[in-house]
Amino acid sequence: MTDFLVIVALAALGAAVVGLPAAPAVRALRRRSVALSLFAVAALAVAAMAAGTVAVAQAMFLSGHDLGVVMAVVAVSGVVSLAAALLFGRRIAAGSRELARSARTVGSEGGFVAPGEPPTAELAALSRALEETSGRLAEARERERALDASRRELIAGISHDLRTPLAGLRAMAEALEDGVAEDTARYHARMRVEVDRLAAMVDDLFELSRIQAGALALTLSRVSVYDLVDDALAGARPLARASGVRLVDGGVVPLPVRVDAQQITRVLGNLLVNAIRATPEDGTVAVSAYRAEGRVVLAVEDGCGGIPAADLARVFDTGWRGGPARTPRAGGADGGGGAGLGLAIVRGIAEAHEGRATVRNTGAGCRFEVELPEAGPARAG
Repeated sequence: MTDFLVIVALAALGAAVVGLPAAPAVRALRRRSVALSLFAVAALAVAAMAAGTVAVAQAMFLSGHDLGVVMAVVAVSGVVSLAAALLFGRRIAAGSRELARSARTVGSEGGFVAPGEPPTAELAALSRALEETSGRLAEARERERALDASRRELIAGISHDLRTPLAGLRAMAEALEDGVAEDTARYHARMRVEVDRLAAMVDDLFELSRIQAGALALTLSRVSVYDLVDDALAGARPLARASGVRLVDGGVVPLPVRVDAQQITRVLGNLLVNAIRATPEDGTVAVSAYRAEGRVVLAVEDGCGGIPAADLARVFDTGWRGGPARTPRAGGADGGGGAGLGLAIVRGIAEAHEGRATVRNTGAGCRFEVELPEAGPARAG
């Protein structure tokens, strides 16, 4: 046991005599090529092993022949180890350079192109991370393009919608100013309608900006969807009468929800106005409310004839109108249409309530649904 401890101590001493002075040199290579660093570490290990072997051999008083055999074995092993370290280091360096070249494609139009099989698990993990990052960047770029397109469409639509009432107001004001208006009361009434249209557009823009900025403050209370539907129908009946559209009860179950009553009434109002304007004269718009999978669903079904499948995914986008026409349908009680913001506001308010808004085609029209979380049981006191 004592001889064994002596051998261990001598081997450690010999390795330390060689290894400790060489350690700073290995440390200095940490910022150099990985192939050089691996070769230096392997060379240090071989030199330390050789020094320890020589120290033990000298203490054991080996013959010259035996010592030569031992050193020959150490030398051959060392050469093989150094060659293997050099080859593996060069392979890692080549893989790193290839991955670095591929990393430059992150964020480009073509996206990240992963190199061949990386030589180490760490490089493979880095390649996967870069590929995921490139995918997220591509998705963000697509979202940005969609937002830019939606913003341009919104600006174009708002510009047109503002120009129309402003031109009318200017013409009527000039007629009144020149004294050529025969029925001034009718002119004043029409000017009031146009001003109300402009005010409604500004209100919609302000509301949408609050929703998109996450600044929409909700005042939640426990209410029945029956009351919400009744309030929304009361506000939509004048427009329905003027448009020749019938509002019908599609089955409203008086379920409790915990929502901002004013905002949800606005959601239903926007859906009803949109449905009435899209439904031909003598058509019907049905409103319903029911429970589905632990959620309360408010639905508005119209007779618009359906939405093209390619447009269904864009219905709730800001500025979407469903057609090239920018002028409102004649005969509306409010004298005009919206700015393509109503459905975007519907989605924003629904999501602020941790719900969602969806649309699908159903027979002669389409069906808009707003899902809301159902209120729990009322607490006593």
